[in-house]
Amino acid sequence: MGQLPTVNDVAVAAGVSRQTVSNVLNSPGIVRPATRERVRAVIETLGYRPHASARRLRTRRSATLAVRIDPMVNGISGSVLDSFLHALTQQAERLGLRVVLYTATDPDDETRVIRRLVGGSDVDAFVLTSTVRGDPRTAWLLEAGQPFVTFGRPWGSEHDDRYRWVDVDGRWGVRLATEHLLGGGTARVGFVGWPEGSGSGDERRAGWREAMVAAGTTGDDLEALGVACADDLAAGAAAVRALLRRVPDIDGVVAASDTLAVAAHAVVAGRIPVVGFDNTSVAASFGLSSVDQRLSTVASHVLRLAGPAGTPAGTHVLVKPRLVVRAVGEGAVLRAAISPRPAETIRP
Repeated sequence: MGQLPTVNDVAVAAGVSRQTVSNVLNSPGIVRPATRERVRAVIETLGYRPHASARRLRTRRSATLAVRIDPMVNGISGSVLDSFLHALTQQAERLGLRVVLYTATDPDDETRVIRRLVGGSDVDAFVLTSTVRGDPRTAWLLEAGQPFVTFGRPWGSEHDDRYRWVDVDGRWGVRLATEHLLGGGTARVGFVGWPEGSGSGDERRAGWREAMVAAGTTGDDLEALGVACADDLAAGAAAVRALLRRVPDIDGVVAASDTLAVAAHAVVAGRIPVVGFDNTSVAASFGLSSVDQRLSTVASHVLRLAGPAGTPAGTHVLVKPRLVVRAVGEGAVLRAAISPRPAETIRP
């Protein structure tokens, strides 16, 4: 077996000093982006891995992030957080970071788990998902002075400089999906979403409303085109049937999730186009267009904000999703196109 690559090997191959390599690993924020990416590319090519124990002694940091594994849920869209966790873990490994996984049943239970982890282990920062208004997890972490980043906005506290968060612009994504259907000749596009009060669900519904109002649909006509239900196949199918009874001439559907999109697709049986949200493998198998959250990009920003360099508190990133357009014929995908990659909105 050959000798493992050293930090000196990385420095020579990248044409930089050993200190620059160390900065990329421990304080990437102080390294110029072009240099940082060149060094990281060499690290990946050589397969260099920092010595974890030595690094912890030197920096007095464990280079460890803790994140919850969500409980199994019904519905197709439950796989989204699994995909995010995979992307986060994969990218963290490349950066020499460890990811500790834990389970919890709800936000209050997770707060208790977080308290135990803070008191009994060497976790540097927490990555929280499934944010809610009045989140007890973030309240406790702020009081304890424990670093954390959330995948999802801290609803009601988006402009509080104590938070670091990364979210996907669901409003923009659903508006993009609705405009896609309107641009294809449809006029009465319905929306199947979640009950009011869900931050993400409300944002996605707002995107549909904005597109429909811009196209000239307002008032009672607009209200008639929207339905809400649980994120469940059976509930979604029932909601779409009710929508079709109320508006029989509907000619397109946008859904807040792929679960609801698949339910709508089953009801309309291909008679009208349906667009989902999350771009899951199930949506792809049905040939459904869907909004892709770009979870690899989300994970990259989460790691940047949680990194040992310490990005200034209050920084957040709003990732623009992309629309994956598929055409369906005889149950198979005939073509697929992806909208151009947009730029993120980053608040310094």
